[in-house]
Amino acid sequence: MIPFPNIDPEIIRIGPVAIRWYGMMYILGFASSYLLVLYQIKKKAIAISRSQVDDIYFYLVIGLLAGARLGYILFYNLSYYLANPLEIFVLWHGGMSFHGGVIGTFILGYIAMKRRNIPFWKMTDLMIVTAPLGIFFGRIGNFINGELFGKPATVPWAMIFPDGGNVPRHPSQLYEAFSEGILLFAILWLYRNRKKREGDVFALFIIGYAVFRIICEFFREPDVQMGYLFGFVTMGQILSFAMLAIGLLLKFLFLPKYSANPPDRRKTGKAGR
Repeated sequence: MIPFPNIDPEIIRIGPVAIRWYGMMYILGFASSYLLVLYQIKKKAIAISRSQVDDIYFYLVIGLLAGARLGYILFYNLSYYLANPLEIFVLWHGGMSFHGGVIGTFILGYIAMKRRNIPFWKMTDLMIVTAPLGIFFGRIGNFINGELFGKPATVPWAMIFPDGGNVPRHPSQLYEAFSEGILLFAILWLYRNRKKREGDVFALFIIGYAVFRIICEFFREPDVQMGYLFGFVTMGQILSFAMLAIGLLLKFLFLPKYSANPPDRRKTGKAGR
């Protein structure tokens, strides 16, 4: 067993105001995503301005926070928030859903790109490749908070979490940080220049995240207020199976049929029409 590194969730406190590691992880996630998107735009000489990117990220931040919060309320704990509606706005008490965050960022990102006349799938592919970095930082934040821990385990790296009882458990947050974060980022980054159509990277992200999340849920303790649905599956797995189905439909049926890398007609000798 490895001792749990009991890190203070607060980085610094000044009077009633505290800067927490979990909030800092959100900032690091968005900052790393933003800078990497700017790098890709510059590297590929894409005609998108800095102000357009700033506008899109403003919408994405709102979409992520609102979607993640509403997703948690609707998917995981609706009865509690109906009884305690003011708790909806107390974000520092926890309660965010990744699946809800994806829905929120997709909707508001679509609105922002349409307002700015930016090609939706092209820009989405640029941005989604950076999403696993945010997931990585988010899961590290979960680990520091000692939340979303895993099931009881006998593996040498099992840990006793402050709120998990006196039982060694899987550090499932770290499993997710590696698979949904580092590994998925590497896959998307290597694939981004090999895609056949605009939107392919987004579809691969949806598929990849769903697969990794379904696997990691086998090691993660289900939410105490829900437990297992139908006696064997978690809400996270149900949402991820739905996500997997959407990703496969996008990949093979619904994405634009044109190529992301059309052949150079000067080399093929075919005249444009």
